[in-house]
Amino acid sequence: MRVVIAEDSTLLREGLVRLLGSGGIDVVDAVGDGEQLLRSVAEHQPDLALIDVRMPPTHSDEGVRAALVIRREWPEVAVLILSQYVEEQYAAELLSGTTRSVGYLLKDRVADVADFLDALSRVASGGTALDPEVVAQLLLRRRSDPLDQLTGREREVIALMAEGRSNAGIAEALVVSESAVAKHVNAIFTKLDLPPAPSDHRRVLAVLRFLHTDDGENPT
Repeated sequence: MRVVIAEDSTLLREGLVRLLGSGGIDVVDAVGDGEQLLRSVAEHQPDLALIDVRMPPTHSDEGVRAALVIRREWPEVAVLILSQYVEEQYAAELLSGTTRSVGYLLKDRVADVADFLDALSRVASGGTALDPEVVAQLLLRRRSDPLDQLTGREREVIALMAEGRSNAGIAEALVVSESAVAKHVNAIFTKLDLPPAPSDHRRVLAVLRFLHTDDGENPT
């Protein structure tokens, strides 16, 4: 098996290189960010790319973005994501297409070397390797309505947003500061899974989602 590793932590990256090497896996390259990863995959055409979720420059979702590019541009390359925590949004995005040759594991699983190497082999062979914690979070996400996560105050804020009020207008209505309103609005965007996007107006999308619920039709 030929593998490219993308991990910004030098210590963990070198540890993975040695770990995979001890298991008879050929690590053809080990890089520290998403751009280097894409160049390496294009050059080496590995069997599998082992990718950290958060890498430079923003340490947000560079790894997942690179993984999605790899699945689109080089579908024959298997992808296994490593994450420090369960981030169901990224897992759901990665699994939104085919689940063939894809994995998502927490970094803690690397400590169980035999299971970890088995997961690599399974994904490289066309299978799937999902961390039990990731599966649990995805099932919870599917069963629950994100609006249920909103606090009472956040529901008041989104109801006023639905009336077309600005942050200043909401602050005046609720007798709070504009900065407090801004924090509530950002929390709403996060809970409704509305990340920043140049083509979407998150405020409008949040209101539309709210209005498609019973609470939105009769806000309290």
